[in-house]
Amino acid sequence: MTDEELVSGIIDGNKLYFKILVDKYQSLVLNTCFHFTHNKNDAEDITQEVFIKVYESIKNFNYQSKLSTWLYRIAVNKSLNFIRDNKKRNIFNSIDNIFNKNTKYEQQIEEPTSIEEESDSIKIKRLNILRESIQLLPENQKIAFILHKYEEISYQEIAEIMNVSLASVEGLIHRAKINVQKNILKKIK
Repeated sequence: MTDEELVSGIIDGNKLYFKILVDKYQSLVLNTCFHFTHNKNDAEDITQEVFIKVYESIKNFNYQSKLSTWLYRIAVNKSLNFIRDNKKRNIFNSIDNIFNKNTKYEQQIEEPTSIEEESDSIKIKRLNILRESIQLLPENQKIAFILHKYEEISYQEIAEIMNVSLASVEGLIHRAKINVQKNILKKIK
């Protein structure tokens, strides 16, 4: 079944067509959301929001881009909105913690008990440094970098998703790579 048939069927009110669309694109949307949030539960919640948005606005889909491009755009926007809202919540929670006398500032860190655990621990630390370095990127660089490196989307499709020129995408990804390297170096010093 083509994307055009799916869209037409959904607009006509056929719920089976919407289920087919969800089955076809759920992993694409979920992976995209996960690469922005780094949390499976949050990514699943955002994925549900994406498909609710798709269901509500499918009649506005105009075929100027591929359906997958449109879904990426919605997933990226929903993920970024979630991150912004979450940062605001974290700031308020941090302020509350400062004024809360029962807050414990000490964390207990368990020492690895084997070489394998130590190796896994190092891998996790490296992955966290990389994720934190990516999160520090300016928003457009972060979007372009994640879509290209994690989702393996072409520069041309990223340009369509972000509604920018191909040259802009090339520049964003180039600057993102440089900035990720700088951010990593700052964290390991």
